Amino acid sequence: MCGLVGLYQKEGEALQRIFDGLIQVQHRGQDAGGICTLQSSKINTHKELGLISEIFRNIDINILKGNIGIGHVRYPTAGTDNVNEAQPFHTTNPINIALAHNGTLTNSDEIKAKLTKLNFCQFNTNSDSEVLLNLLSYELFKTNKNEFSNKDILDVLKRIFNQCQGGYAVVALISGIGLVAFRDPNGIRPLALGKNHNGSYLLASESSAITSLGFEVLKDVKPGEAIIINCDGSLEEKHLIKDMQHTPCLFEYVYFSRPDSTIDSISVHKSRLRMGDYLGEKIATQYSHLNIDVVIPVPDTSRTAAMQVAHRLGKKYREGFMKNRYIGRTFIMPGQITRKKSIEQKLNPIEIEFQDKNVLLVDDSIVRGNTSKKIVQMVRNNGAKKVFFASASPPVRYQNIYGIDMPATKELIASNKSIEEIKNHIGADELIYQDLEDLILSAKRGNPDIIEFEDSVFTGKYRTGNITNEYLDELEKSRCDKARVIG
Repeated sequence: MCGLVGLYQKEGEALQRIFDGLIQVQHRGQDAGGICTLQSSKINTHKELGLISEIFRNIDINILKGNIGIGHVRYPTAGTDNVNEAQPFHTTNPINIALAHNGTLTNSDEIKAKLTKLNFCQFNTNSDSEVLLNLLSYELFKTNKNEFSNKDILDVLKRIFNQCQGGYAVVALISGIGLVAFRDPNGIRPLALGKNHNGSYLLASESSAITSLGFEVLKDVKPGEAIIINCDGSLEEKHLIKDMQHTPCLFEYVYFSRPDSTIDSISVHKSRLRMGDYLGEKIATQYSHLNIDVVIPVPDTSRTAAMQVAHRLGKKYREGFMKNRYIGRTFIMPGQITRKKSIEQKLNPIEIEFQDKNVLLVDDSIVRGNTSKKIVQMVRNNGAKKVFFASASPPVRYQNIYGIDMPATKELIASNKSIEEIKNHIGADELIYQDLEDLILSAKRGNPDIIEFEDSVFTGKYRTGNITNEYLDELEKSRCDKARVIG
């Protein structure tokens, strides 16, 4: 999972606002980050491993001049945690372009083989983002033009759409054109466009990054749509692929996106409120025998749903954990050992909220089960009589292939365990999962025009391309996590 920012700054330099935007999407990737700016015909680049605040702490602003730019924060789901694979990617041969990408191309190997066979380029990384960069460069090169029109760019992007499978959102700089953005024909990965009072434009993975910088959200970029913001500030929008079904990622609403974001006209906050409503109803009707004293969220994402669960059950809602704000999100933290250590450092229980109580813990999801097991044990150690555990999403059983860090089936506790077995593994007295139908309704009620969601982590139903078992096996092998095998 990654975060994107693209900016056309009508007046002044772009660097500060791109930096500010990346801070707002830092939750989407904590491994690496970078910024590219367009200065006349020159593209300037700076990228490193680490958090954005660290990468640009001592940067010489003169190396990133220009009023147009793109930025990226990365969590590596393919390739390695190497600075060479930090984004944006930049090439000058034969076309001067830079590109940042959120998502995964499921046919990147095929495209890479084609470009290699043509002797068009050499690849320096295993990143599918570099593949996409060179495909864009190749298609521009095929026009046999030194200068491009908007029509040239749109024709090229239509060919890109027809060749690329998977879920992806892209922002790019093209010398002589300006800022270009596009979103996969299924709309799996999010991308929004905003504008401020002085005519500057901002693209970002989440609307919260747009509004926090004082911009008005104009729209979500449509699936299969291209956005061109020229160097003179003129904007062109073109819906290039129109016959695909819009299937945004359901897990964005469960976990990844900030609650103050709206994705595809669906409020993340309201969708999580509805998750709590449905989950609370299930507990009230099917688990009424549980003598629950208090409802406590596992911070932070689950708070909204937990409040609604408590409201539906008529039970006390309490904060039971103090969270260390300086520890990153364990779900997107590479390395199993690192994740386990972070769980211990991340949360500290407030004993008084658990002492002699039957506690219902509410979390957004259970992925590997390590966090859940550790938390249940914490609660017992702090005097709880019984510990019930509820997940605001259904069991996560399948690999994700569209840019979320769930590529290894054996890491998913629900892939080979029943609900009863998971309950025993995490040490809970009862385990309740949200029903998939209710989770879908939680999001769908925000935008009835969306018929289906990308929900493959729950169903194993992949929305794009010919996804074979061989492909899934290779994806698992290629993951960057240094601790792939769980002991």
